[in-house]
Amino acid sequence: VQLQASGGGLVQAGGSLRLSCAASGLTFSSNTMGWFRQAPGKERELVASIGWSVGYTDYADSVKGRFTISRDSDKNTVYLQMNSLKPEDTAVYYCAAARSIYAIKSRPAYWGQGTLVTVSS
Repeated sequence: VQLQASGGGLVQAGGSLRLSCAASGLTFSSNTMGWFRQAPGKERELVASIGWSVGYTDYADSVKGRFTISRDSDKNTVYLQMNSLKPEDTAVYYCAAARSIYAIKSRPAYWGQGTLVTVSS
């Protein structure tokens, strides 16, 4: 299984970025996908998740209304659109896959490599 994350970079506060995570080697349509982030000196946190069934998404309070997670099953890719970025969004962002919306919160089965997002003030 491979999860290939991309799209990170440097952006000014208020700007936008879109992260992508291309999955291979798993049944994409039957996995819950998530984006985590880890800032320096902080624990990794789940930012957003999207279930395999239509309509389920979940967000951390800190990003609600600013971030949108989506998935394209034809491309086996999950996206994280990040708008109105703040300096506190600076972190390494990781995508992950799990068998359920419960497992993504506690024990993702697969992790991608991180992509660094830096938001300047």
